[in-house]
Amino acid sequence: MSVIVTGGAGAIGRAIAARLHGEGHPVLLADIAPSVADVAGQLDAAGPALVRACVVDLSGPGAAATIQHAASDLGPIQLLVNNAGITRDGRALDLSDADFRTVVALDLIAPLRLVLELAPNLADSGAIVNIASRAGLGNFGQANYVAAKAGLIGATRSLALRLAPRLRVNAVAPGLIDTPMTASMPPEVLAKLVAKVPLERAGEPADVAAAVAFLASAEASYVTGQTLVVCGGRSLAA
Repeated sequence: MSVIVTGGAGAIGRAIAARLHGEGHPVLLADIAPSVADVAGQLDAAGPALVRACVVDLSGPGAAATIQHAASDLGPIQLLVNNAGITRDGRALDLSDADFRTVVALDLIAPLRLVLELAPNLADSGAIVNIASRAGLGNFGQANYVAAKAGLIGATRSLALRLAPRLRVNAVAPGLIDTPMTASMPPEVLAKLVAKVPLERAGEPADVAAAVAFLASAEASYVTGQTLVVCGGRSLAA
């Protein structure tokens, strides 16, 4: 199974790519950050499956064609993981038009465009996994991010209907995950967030990667249009 992972330079993207590559799958990592080449090099050194990197602005025109060209020697692509995303937080009434549009462009429109443009070339019985967020249920100070991720969850259901039975489409919605972004939070803010998680800890990028690996596997061959929430129970808490 050859794989495309967007947002491959980030903590969660790296974990997803490492998990799938560790299972023997050729992987293309796509990201706007040039450091994605370093991540690919680290995976490649672990061998033996092929690893490729692609520096690309996913919100720009031609992104799908660039990715497809970069993955041309990996064989038929059977899995697309739409992981790339950004935040531009702020109170809803204070969000600038640019902050709203930028987040929606990368977190919602870009993955939908990739699906629509790459799906015809994905191998039969392939899969698409969209990385959404528990924030799709609502978060203070993230109206733009919430709108994008809620839209991605809804689009996942719609795409699952459209692309069945040839392709399966699911989503993973992480909650609080231990990444450089969360580590940069003031300790008191992070402690309050962790206190709201029933499992009393932040998740690890590997937890998200495990969920993606399951949804991509034959064990999930009868699962489509679903969102697997990986949040330590936070979505259940008051």
